[in-house]
Amino acid sequence: MTNTGRAIDLSVEVIGDLETVWRAVATGPGISSWYVPHTIEERTGGAATASFGPEPEMQIAGRVAVWEPPHRVLFDGGEGVEGLSFEWIIEPHDDNTCTVRLHNAGFGDDDPQYDAMVDGWKLFMANFGLHLEHFAGQTATLALPMVMWPVTPDEGWQILAGGLGIDEQPKVGDRLDVAADDVAKLGGKVVDVGPRRITLLVDDPAPGTAFLTSEDGGGFTMVSAWLYLYGPEGAAAAERDDPRWRAWLDDRAPAGD
Repeated sequence: MTNTGRAIDLSVEVIGDLETVWRAVATGPGISSWYVPHTIEERTGGAATASFGPEPEMQIAGRVAVWEPPHRVLFDGGEGVEGLSFEWIIEPHDDNTCTVRLHNAGFGDDDPQYDAMVDGWKLFMANFGLHLEHFAGQTATLALPMVMWPVTPDEGWQILAGGLGIDEQPKVGDRLDVAADDVAKLGGKVVDVGPRRITLLVDDPAPGTAFLTSEDGGGFTMVSAWLYLYGPEGAAAAERDDPRWRAWLDDRAPAGD
């Protein structure tokens, strides 16, 4: 697959001053609070690692190719390493808001990840906005249970929503309460809905954000129940509930998975 310069370009307007938004988009604790766990050496040439799961192959190593605080940061795979790059540019405004632009480059024309990553970035950038609006300056503890099933995204959503007793797609503003078992509960206000997606501003088991989703992974379907929880109560709940949600998803794997 040849890199043809195909890229994803997205932007989001978020609440916060320039320094607050910079910390959220360019530091390990900041990015970890709305995306996936990151460690970042905050300098040009510094190491950067993104963790998409416990397995070694899901630890993605890279570097900080450009470090221009508080306006621009660029992550890539390292000197001479082909692959994806992620450039973030922050444009501040006078009303305590900023426009944050993502340029995710390095795709080939036939890259099966492209469409899935467009949808994924839209979800994470919305979560980025929720983090800054409701939890700016705080660091989330994550529970990121996800399974990959050989089904269509619609079939994955039917399994996820059906298992949680979600008979109809809720509306923005509705209250939604679901549970993996008697302990691992999830509840809060619906802040966004879409095809095979529900995003929540949660108060149970702790303040935070969460989303339930079934996404096209480029040849398989990723079914997720991801939680971003704050404070000591949130840290304890994330550690307790992560394996419970993983077990709940594993128990619902389609036959033959």
